Amino acid sequence: MAREIFSTTEEKMKKTIEVLQKELYSIRTGKASISLLDGIKVEYYGSMVPLNQIATVSVPDYKLIIIQPWEKRLIPEIAKAIQKSDLGLNPLTDANVVRLPIPPLTEERRQDLVKHVKKIIEDSKISLRNIRREANEALKKKEKDKEISEDDSRKGMEQIQKILDKQIEAVEELLKKKEAEIMEV
Repeated sequence: MAREIFSTTEEKMKKTIEVLQKELYSIRTGKASISLLDGIKVEYYGSMVPLNQIATVSVPDYKLIIIQPWEKRLIPEIAKAIQKSDLGLNPLTDANVVRLPIPPLTEERRQDLVKHVKKIIEDSKISLRNIRREANEALKKKEKDKEISEDDSRKGMEQIQKILDKQIEAVEELLKKKEAEIMEV
């Protein structure tokens, strides 16, 4: 009976971690990365299309991203989309490609990014705790409806706490890695 609660809880927590990872990948660290452009959409024949569906994106070195659109007429649209984004990057265009130089981060900007990452991490932990609370409430309801015993309910809550602890540990590890990546000069 409680097994489905455990598996649902673990699945929800894993999805929360996946969302967190995607969000962390999109944060600029002073190194060129294709994932920086994941949120960029460009107008293409009247609809907004992800950049990677209309261009080849490459990273020839750690300070430069090169975007080569499949249609040259898209170069100004791509540059405009990047400028509108919150990346704070200035694209350079020529006849064939858009070059996106990645400037080094200042110490102050690095510290701001670390604060931002910590806030994202804290929000994820809150989401994980809310998932735990929902699971515990489901166990209490099963106990109240006499579907499981009080001992099973208590053991179930301990099991859910173990699942949460494991996921919180994974979140802390992500924080350490991202913080080190941001602070690396």
